[in-house]
Amino acid sequence: MDNKIRRVVTGHDGNGKSVFCSDGAPPRTADFVHLPGLVSRLVWSTPPVPTLPVAEDPTPAVASFVPPPGETRFVVVTLPPDAIFGHPDFDPTMAREEHLRAEPGLAETFEADSPGMHTTPTVDCGVVLEGEIWLELDDGKTVHLKRHDTFVQNGTRHAWRNKTNAPATLAVVAIGADHSKKLAAS
Repeated sequence: MDNKIRRVVTGHDGNGKSVFCSDGAPPRTADFVHLPGLVSRLVWSTPPVPTLPVAEDPTPAVASFVPPPGETRFVVVTLPPDAIFGHPDFDPTMAREEHLRAEPGLAETFEADSPGMHTTPTVDCGVVLEGEIWLELDDGKTVHLKRHDTFVQNGTRHAWRNKTNAPATLAVVAIGADHSKKLAAS
């Protein structure tokens, strides 16, 4: 899949007529240098209660890729093969710093002692656009997802593993959730 994503945004003119407001690349796209092949694209975001018509593009002002309760983030991410982490030139410190700059709020959720594992207080609805990816949960349990497979990730601790030699691209809408209720011990 081409790393370039086209984003078409519709809206209304002064008379309420439907119009195309923009047609181009998402304004928040990061092609990672220290994680070669990782591309993050923040396509759109919404507040807890969206209003219509939308006055301006909310995406450039997003402070955190992890939405607070009720807000959403629409992200298209390309994940490179896991083999890049074993490359002699891979620098985990530089990769983490780049991740913190490119995906604020999300990068901080990744566990230092368990690479790739993270938990966000979100319901993530997504689809695999290209490639293959493994969704890993606790205890190393995984499910293999292929092109056009969908997933709903309900605030669980997880990691994405690309065990192939080709990139995998996912489209995800993250919906901020109230994560204050804890599950009762079994």
